[in-house]
Formats: sequence, structure tokens, C-alpha cells
Amino acid sequence: MRVLLIVAAILLPAVAAAGQTFLTPFESAGPPISHGRIDDLVFAQWRRSGVQPANPSSDEVFLRRVYLDVIGTLPSGEDTRQFLADSDPHKRAALIDRLLARDEFADYWTMKWCDLLRVKSEFPINLWPDAVQAYYRWIHTSIRDDVPYDVFVRALLTASGSNFRVPETNFYRAVQSRDPRALAQSVALTWMGVRAQAWPDQRLKEMSLFFSRVGYKTTAEWKEEIVYFDFSKPSPPIPVRFPDGKPAHLAPDRDPRAAFADWLLSPVNPWFARNVVNRIWSWLEGRGIVEAPDDFRADNPPSNPELLAYLERELIASHYNLKHIYRLILNSQVYQMSSIPVPVPASQAAQAAMQFASYPVRRLDAEVLVDAIDQVTGATEEYLSLIPEPFTFLPEEQRAISLPDGSIGSAFLEMFGRPPRDSGLESERNNQPTAEQRLHLLNSSHIQLKIQQSTKLRLLVQSQPGDKPRDPIDRIYLALLSRYPTDQEIKTVSGYFQTVTGNKWPAAVDLAWALINSAEFLCRH
Repeated sequence: MRVLLIVAAILLPAVAAAGQTFLTPFESAGPPISHGRIDDLVFAQWRRSGVQPANPSSDEVFLRRVYLDVIGTLPSGEDTRQFLADSDPHKRAALIDRLLARDEFADYWTMKWCDLLRVKSEFPINLWPDAVQAYYRWIHTSIRDDVPYDVFVRALLTASGSNFRVPETNFYRAVQSRDPRALAQSVALTWMGVRAQAWPDQRLKEMSLFFSRVGYKTTAEWKEEIVYFDFSKPSPPIPVRFPDGKPAHLAPDRDPRAAFADWLLSPVNPWFARNVVNRIWSWLEGRGIVEAPDDFRADNPPSNPELLAYLERELIASHYNLKHIYRLILNSQVYQMSSIPVPVPASQAAQAAMQFASYPVRRLDAEVLVDAIDQVTGATEEYLSLIPEPFTFLPEEQRAISLPDGSIGSAFLEMFGRPPRDSGLESERNNQPTAEQRLHLLNSSHIQLKIQQSTKLRLLVQSQPGDKPRDPIDRIYLALLSRYPTDQEIKTVSGYFQTVTGNKWPAAVDLAWALINSAEFLCRH
């Protein structure tokens, strides 16, 4: 019963905030202020649509949000303390630059790209572990080294060689069929954001011709395979047209994939740059300008065409530097809005969501969530693969966001919606909460033991020189929620701690359990 009272007290501020009766710890006073062109375009759309935006986010909320969105990692308690104490008016921009330079940026975004590129060993992809490891390292190195996006994509589209020694060739192996139509559909989905199976048959057939001369052959090394331009296959008939209807002039001795790459990577291509900036917007904002982000079509227009066109131009002008787009979005006021929307009727709420009037509350990705629990408790997770090959077991300190193979996982990741990496669709990842998930977080020994055996939490509770009575509570809140407790929370939690005589550890365990089970911990907000 006492634990339930703690949970109720923790949830009370969020419930009251829904009625906008007072300013919560999750928002700042004052109207949104434009930080640049993104905000100008979105603010103008708000005015035209009559949308009332939320308040700007507080420093506490921004800090936690940008850590999770950029590096898939919670800020430490000390990081939070320093950021909140910093009076520099440009501290948010400085933090964004630091996070974009951290090693975890490459870890987290490699995970996201591995979802789209179907990086896994197990059926139905069957890349095999050696190839998966090489493919993962190549993707990770490309992201870490800021390889321009067009260079990255050209390497994948035109790759030939051993799937063990030329990792890019695995793009053509990580599909469920090697039929040219299947390859064309994969290319269209990944690099154009288009579900080509819905195209007229003739249009898909013509695109398939660009991949009709991809060949595969085995070697003497077990499970190695060569992907190559197969001269023995007939050259596509003339004329061949690109997906936009323009004719393609293919020389018999030239790999048609190269011609397709030239067309796709052109600055005037109507899909390429637009698709990836929309994906990045969706990843950071929780909703694409075109929604879903991999479903570009004439009858699914962008909610803000000017914004999409601006981001496309910026990517091309930056020579396809993706971090430039991250930086633009993250520094915008639109990204830094509160997650507490202005109360409006349901019909108007849908319009406000389409126009990004508040930051959408979303449950953490499965990998990010289990890493967050392990970060605050100091626990570890066991990951394994049922495939009896190398890399079946990983070190205890392995983080879930840096798992190299989609076939290596855990029961937790499966339960919490980690994508199977079968199709490359964004919708494979399922972050919708379920009753099974809630019961696991509330009652399972898996979570209980991480908290009860946590040496990190014990250190937070231990008295330190000069401690005030509230300081241990402050440290727990800073570590788990990236903010100080409110006065009401301090009153409730202090009262609960005072009911425990002697050892305060059981009360700290209850508090940590309550916070981990709160929506504030489990969600991006």
C-alpha cells in the first residue's frame, strides 16, 4: 500500500498538468520563439491552421529528450546537475554538438540503420554471422566517420565482391528473395521511401531491369558468397525507364545498377534526399512530415511541403551531411516543445499532431529501455543467439543498442517490440505498451533483482558529507528522471522514508521501483 501511495504521488503532477492548471516541471513559461527557418515554416503553418502550440520544454525535459533521441542513453545524474546549473543561454546548442560527437551516436544510429537494412543472421534473411559482423562494422564505421549519405548509398547499390570481405554486398543478400523484383522493391523502400509493390506492374518491371544482372556464386569458404555483375545474363531491352519516367541508356558492358545509382543520387531526384530527411524528422519528432516515413505516394502528401523541401535543399547543399540535418532539427523550437499539448477537441488534436504542435510522448525503444534500466541500476543483461555459431554469446557489459546481429537478443527485447528485421519497414518496431510488458516491469524477478541488488542505487542513498535529508532523494530522481523532485514529491517521499526506521535501503528500492514503472521513465517526452 505504501508503494502505491508513492506511485500515486509521482503521477499526480502529470495528471494535473493535463488540465494546464499550473506550470509543470516539464515546460517553460513564455510562448515559442523561432530559432530559424524550420520554426518559421512550422509557425506559419500553425497560424494558417489555427493550431495552438504547447509551451516550450523545460531544461530538464530537453536534456533527457535529446540524450535519448541522439545517443539512446540517459544523462547521468551529474550530467543533469551540471546542465541545470549552467546559466549559458546557448547551452542547449552546445549540448547538441557534444552529443553528435559522442561514440554512442554511432552505436545508436547504426542500430536504426541495421533495422532498415535487415542486419541479422537468422531466417528469413540468412546473412550468416561472419557476414553480419562485417556488415555491422561497415555501417558503424560509415556513421562514425560521417561518410556522406550519397557515398554511403552508392557503395551499397553498386557493391560487388565477397559478402565476408566486401560488407556492402550484403545489401543484396539481406532480402528474402533474389528475384530482380524483390531487389527493386527493397531499393525503393530503403532509399526512396516507396512501397513499390503498389506500383503499376509495368513500372515495377522496368525498375527491376536495373537489378536483373545481379549474380550470386558460392566459394570454397563455408557460407561465403560472391555478389557480382553477371555478364552472362541478357542486357535489359531498350528502352528502359527510370521510376520518374525518364529513359535510361544502358550500355551492354556497364552494370545497370551504376546507372540507377547515378539517377537516384542526382540532386534533382524527387525521392532520394526527401526520403532520408523525412526519416530523420520522423525519428526525432515521432512522426514524419510524410507519415508513414516509408510510404511516399501521391495520395499521401506531406503535412508541411515547404518544410520538407527546405530540409531536402539543406541536405543537398551540405553535400549530404546527415549530421547537418540532425543539428537543424534538434536546435529548432519545434523539436524543443513541451509534450503537454493545449487541451482541444479530438478533431483539432489530430491536426495539431500533424503540425508538430507538441512533442509526442513515445515509449522507449526496447533496446534503449533495457539499457536505461541497466544504466541506473548497474545491472547487466544476458544476450544470446540460438544459432550454434561464433558470436552466440556476448560480454556481460554489452549494451543492447550496440548488438551487431538482429538474431542475438533476449526475452525482454522480444517482449518490448524489437523489430525482427525481416522487411525493412519502419512499422516492424512496435513500441505500443502491452499488459504483458506492464506486468513484467511491475512484478518480474528480472526487474526486481536489478533494483534490489543494485550497488549504484546504494551509493546514491548512502549519506555523504554535508548531506541534507532530501539529498539522497534528489540523487535518485536525477539519476532516473533527469530532474529534481517537486516539492510535493519531496513531501510524499520524505514522509515515506521517515516511516522506515534504521536502514533506508528498502524505501529506496521502493522509490526506484516506482520511478522505473512511471510513464516519465518509460517514455520519451
